[in-house]
Amino acid sequence: MGGGGSWALVGSGSVARMCGRYSASRRPEDLAGIFEIEKWEPEETLAPDFNVAPTKEVYAVLDRPVKDADDQRPVRQLRRLKWGLVPSWAKSPEGGARMINARAETVHEKPSYRRAFATRRCILPADGYYEWVTGKDERDLEVEGRKKRPRKQPYFVLPADGSVFAMAGLYEFWRDRTLPDDHPQAWWTTCSVITTEAETTPLAVAPAEGPYSLSEIHPRMPVMLTPDRWDAWLDPSRTDPDDLRSLLDAPPPGLMRAYPVSTAVSNVRNNGPELMKELAGPEEGTLF
Repeated sequence: MGGGGSWALVGSGSVARMCGRYSASRRPEDLAGIFEIEKWEPEETLAPDFNVAPTKEVYAVLDRPVKDADDQRPVRQLRRLKWGLVPSWAKSPEGGARMINARAETVHEKPSYRRAFATRRCILPADGYYEWVTGKDERDLEVEGRKKRPRKQPYFVLPADGSVFAMAGLYEFWRDRTLPDDHPQAWWTTCSVITTEAETTPLAVAPAEGPYSLSEIHPRMPVMLTPDRWDAWLDPSRTDPDDLRSLLDAPPPGLMRAYPVSTAVSNVRNNGPELMKELAGPEEGTLF
């Protein structure tokens, strides 16, 4: 996404940038009911965040054995992770802020992601995500890598029925070898959002003057997992790449809506439910 900065799709075949901001306001109690979570720590509760940006801590749903438990069967947990994946083999965490997105088409083969794709998958629950709209000609130039996208009118993209936007994600563990084993920051747990081609089918609810599809906003979008895919995606025993890649197929059309929001969201320091408020029309001129 645009706004406070454009973020490259690490390991992608193009330079299209997206998914650098989203909103996550649901309480842990609500997420526990939605995802049938068995374990979460109240002391790890995050405040609602209406302007989630890279390097922030975010909620992730994952299936994993509980550390030091006698029963090592996977347990569905709600965990706090840092957004920006650091591979386990990385010498330092410095590249994490650039690794916020993994491309669905190549996630199974890229060194930074393939191990996590095989066994460390998660769901990143969101209200929806922000994307910045500009004219079609400029978007085409961006995809070709010939021009950096200017900041334009932000739109909020969310499920039309108001349900949770379950973004497909990956997570990794990284050990800071400069710290002793018992140091609270010796281990980092980080994550990345998987993205795919934006839907070209009509939005379920579209602004009168457009955009009429997600592809008119941006060529990429986060992979949204429908509830029928949650268990399979989170199951760490499923490791076949072709089987897992099928879970990243596009959901049925007509599930999404988009509307213009205040340009205040472009500043990462702004945070509050007013950022998601629908505007009657765009504040900035766009070309549809």
